[in-house]
Order: sequence, then C-alpha cells, then structure tokens
Amino acid sequence: MLNRRQMLGAAIAACFVPGAAAAQSAMPSASQIQRRLEAAPAQRVRPQDRVTVRELKRRPELRRRAPSIDIQAINFAFDSAEIPYSQYRKVEQIADALHALRRRRPGMLVLLEGHTDAVGSFGYNQRLSEQRAASLKRVLAREFGVPSRMMETVGYGEEYLLVPTPNENWRNRRVTLRRIDDFIR
Repeated sequence: MLNRRQMLGAAIAACFVPGAAAAQSAMPSASQIQRRLEAAPAQRVRPQDRVTVRELKRRPELRRRAPSIDIQAINFAFDSAEIPYSQYRKVEQIADALHALRRRRPGMLVLLEGHTDAVGSFGYNQRLSEQRAASLKRVLAREFGVPSRMMETVGYGEEYLLVPTPNENWRNRRVTLRRIDDFIR
C-alpha cells in the first residue's frame, strides 16, 4: 500500500510528466496492451502532415499524440540492457498483443522506446536506452515471432524521466510501446 508521501509524489508526477499516470509496476495483460495501442490517436494527423519515422523520433509533441503504454514491469538490471529469461513471460504478453493487433491492422508500426534512470552520464544513458529498445525488439522477433519490420526502436536515455530524480529509480528504467502507423508517410 502506498504511503502519503508516495501518493503525493505520484500525483505530482502525473500532473507534470507526460505518460506518468499511465505507467505501472505490474505487467499489463496482452489485452490491456492491445486496447491501449488500438486507441485512436490523441489528435488526428492530416495526410499532408505525416512524417518519416526518423522525424517522428525527434518530435516529442507529435509522438505524444500516438497511442502508447509504458512497460515498467520488464526488470532491466541497473546498468544492463539484457532481458533475462525470467522476464520472457512478460515479453510474451507484449508479443501476444502485437500479434493480435497485426491481424487487425496489417500495416501497423510500433515504436519501441528505451529509457534509463538519471544515474551516469547523458551519453552513457543514451546508449543504454538504445540497447534496451533493441534488446526488446530482438527478443520479440527471435523468441516470439513478431516481424522485425513492424518495430522501430529509439532510445531517449534520461530525457523523459517518469520520476524526476538524479538517483537510481526503477520506474525510469522502462520501455514505452507507441503505435505510430497513423503518423508515418
């Protein structure tokens, strides 16, 4: 059970940090992931305003409009990008959701965003977050048969902390799944 201090911190984060209210420590089910990614974008993008994947990765205001879900339950160890075999059941939930979505939306494209906490240098955290996103893509493709072509990866390092702290915080070591096909030309 959360104490008052934790509840206040979560409430403040939800007000000031985009996506903080949607984050969770328990692994969402495949159907929860599917529902979140199947949702309509926060704001439609006109066909003439669509961008390349590369442009989308650099435009947070546009990315935030895409349906997404933060996955904090995959436990990346401090200073690691590897997904231990013990976490594969959680990754399987993501794979099941992506397979179901692909059947309904054959051209679907998902951006896998890697994130870190703020411990370490900016450059180091950037590389680590990129490796975390790539690690998830690799496990989804190799172990669970999700087509690589439907997944793009990007790392944001410590740029978008859910818990704004210079200290180690497991909530910041996460991946975000974002359905971006409605935004790509």
